[in-house]
Amino acid sequence: MFLSVFDLFKIGIGPSSSHTMGPMTAAERFLREIDSDDWPRPAGATIDRLSVSLHGSLAFTGIGHGTDRAVILGLAGFTPLTVDPDRSDAIIEAIQASKSVTPEGHPAYRFDPQADLVLDKKVALPGHANGMAFNAFDGAGRLLLRRIYYSVGGGFVVSEEELQKLKSDDRPAAGADVPYPFENAKTMLAMALESGLSIARMKRANEETRLSRAELDQRLDDVWTAMNGCIERGLSQEGIMPGGLKVRRRARSLHAQLDEESRLNRPNPLAANDWLSVFAMAVNEENASGGRVVTAPTNGAAGVIPAVLRYWQKFHMEADRRGIRDFLLTAAAIGGIVKHNASISGAEVGCQGEVGSASAMAAAGLAAVMGGSPEQVENAAEIALEHHLGMTCDPVAGLVQVPCIERNALGAVKAVTAASLAVKGDGHHFVSLDAAIETMRQTGHDMNERYKETSLGGLAVNVVEC
Repeated sequence: MFLSVFDLFKIGIGPSSSHTMGPMTAAERFLREIDSDDWPRPAGATIDRLSVSLHGSLAFTGIGHGTDRAVILGLAGFTPLTVDPDRSDAIIEAIQASKSVTPEGHPAYRFDPQADLVLDKKVALPGHANGMAFNAFDGAGRLLLRRIYYSVGGGFVVSEEELQKLKSDDRPAAGADVPYPFENAKTMLAMALESGLSIARMKRANEETRLSRAELDQRLDDVWTAMNGCIERGLSQEGIMPGGLKVRRRARSLHAQLDEESRLNRPNPLAANDWLSVFAMAVNEENASGGRVVTAPTNGAAGVIPAVLRYWQKFHMEADRRGIRDFLLTAAAIGGIVKHNASISGAEVGCQGEVGSASAMAAAGLAAVMGGSPEQVENAAEIALEHHLGMTCDPVAGLVQVPCIERNALGAVKAVTAASLAVKGDGHHFVSLDAAIETMRQTGHDMNERYKETSLGGLAVNVVEC
């Protein structure tokens, strides 16, 4: 199993990688299965109607996270990369009016979102908290095809069979067909010592088994362009974010204040933290509004890595394009280890798996471009992750707004602090990154379901909606 940098950094739309991008991808995947010959299609049978049921966390917070909209758009043939956020409302309204979908290459299928899209809060599918069941019927109402998918975080979608393989003891090694197939931080550091390469250079060598150097650099540049573009859009927008909480965008006004302060040429001891916060909030306000974002490693944590990169560009004179690529490669190496050994899904392990993982990835990337050794990079990731352990996922009203937007700002601040601490040390430290990742996995397993993206506990029930 090779986890590419572009598996972790996927360009899509908000507000959630697991609840928006994943279900849209699952719906599009179901259409491809319908079109294939990989299922026992009865002779002469044709599909007339589709239905979908959402389970677990997808049912509890699906409306706030836009899961219903994502499924409708996915059954219409759109993907997170191809859908135009500005046209989504019109597409969905047309489907609701016609009570049918006509994806490209398919006949029209009857699909009434009001009746055929069910948020089932009573039945949880056994494989994962984010379960979906897709069904296809003939004109007589006979079930022809049923597929269950799980959205396992970061936009990744697996079938029932694929999930069982991932959980089995004989699952494939992480990247066994690449030059540096590290599955954990211990192996990563051993390979770095033996090869004399940085983590970024090992990750690059792995990626270049699939892509040419020019292709890899271009795609890394595209990821950063999308991240930076999201910051810029977020800094230019104002008003109330959708969903009913009436939360106002703040990034634009905060940015204007910081710009004004910078022109006064007065010392501001908190300048770095302020800029980190406004960059992160810009991204997550855009995400909460359904805009174009990059999973890093999820949508709910999409602001941390772009904010730290922009901070590095603003405050470090040595910042350049090569460094941005090394930052992303290093961050992806850490993210891959976290996903392989624990989880990046808030519905599975809470927000420690989302913002915690993002902060660890950002800390590692920053430590690397600040000249840190592989040991210091691993130390930076461990510090950042350790100090997110136990963090719950408790979005108010099921929206990716409170506490998610500010939480990204604080995750970015922790990442910079962790990187600074690590590069000032010698790389030796008491708690290993592998131990922190395993602790996160165990903590997530023990965490009550109320605190794992269900909006049934924590701030979600203690904040009075006005």
